Amino acid sequence: MNLQELNELDFSNIGEWPLPVKLFLIILLCGGAIAAWYFLDTEDQYKRLQQVENTEQELRLDFEAKQAKAANLEAYRAQLAEMEESFGAMLRQLPNRTEVADLLVDVSQTGLAAGLEFELFQPQPEVPKDFYAELPIKIRVVGTYHEFGEFVSGLAALPRIVTIHDVQIKPRSKNSSGLLMEATARTYRYLDEAGG
Repeated sequence: MNLQELNELDFSNIGEWPLPVKLFLIILLCGGAIAAWYFLDTEDQYKRLQQVENTEQELRLDFEAKQAKAANLEAYRAQLAEMEESFGAMLRQLPNRTEVADLLVDVSQTGLAAGLEFELFQPQPEVPKDFYAELPIKIRVVGTYHEFGEFVSGLAALPRIVTIHDVQIKPRSKNSSGLLMEATARTYRYLDEAGG
């Protein structure tokens, strides 16, 4: 078949065309139908499928994270209960308003028991924090280095929390023996829900 014969093909009588031309036309029409079907229908479905697969991946990761948390839920609950118990024990170490006076007496008696001589024992105004208040006490005591250590050790052994800050130890004076320690002892008071 040559180009002359192709030009003479009658489009109104396709049945009379030679077999190779008919096959080429059938393949061309089928290819066009497949291309049209892909672009008009399947392409959108592929895009939706990709979106659904991305959503599935995100949901899978979210599920795995939540499943890991759920698998450890009992351990988290046990840890929370332990933390609440520990927090409660710490709160019990903070005196309430009525126990502060007794605690101040305990601090001074601990110093006296260590053999220290108090020159200054001055409670300062309360400093409110989040759920507790700091109660600073300016102290100035005279004693030996070992007596200071016994005093600080005695404060650490009290059932309530007492911390020592701004410690300065220096010789008392040239004419007298012993050392002078100036410090701020801080104890803490729990602020109840009513704010006091």
